[in-house]
Amino acid sequence: MSGQQMERRRSLFPDLTDWFGVDFPRFPMWRPALDVHPIAIEVSRNDGTYTLRAEMPGMDPEKDIEITVDGDMLTVSAEHTESTEDKDHSEFRYGSFRRSVRLPGQIPSEGVEAAYEDGILTVRIPMEPEPPAGRRSVPITRSRGTETGEPA
Repeated sequence: MSGQQMERRRSLFPDLTDWFGVDFPRFPMWRPALDVHPIAIEVSRNDGTYTLRAEMPGMDPEKDIEITVDGDMLTVSAEHTESTEDKDHSEFRYGSFRRSVRLPGQIPSEGVEAAYEDGILTVRIPMEPEPPAGRRSVPITRSRGTETGEPA
């Protein structure tokens, strides 16, 4: 089969860039949803501590990043603004970044730590030990007043 070129197969479904490419009109009401980018994360658990690591290169942790806690939900938000210098080409992402993670219990108000190094945000959350899984019995105690028939 030398000398023959393989035929390139096209999908039955058009590529999304064909539908939503550069020429696709952007309506003002869609803009806020399109400007929020997800943050790539890793979540691990070790010795009663949950650790969330988030890729956030080029951020200033004191100005650009915010971490909020609401019950069992941890949210990392950031805003990356574009520089004003002219560029010939850029693949950097600018705008709002947000990621929320639901943990298996209430996040304590004390002991949550966050650090930023080499473009990675690391958040450590101490969690209460999980209750034992499975079925268990609950002991019943007798009230003092029930032996004599008097109200307790």
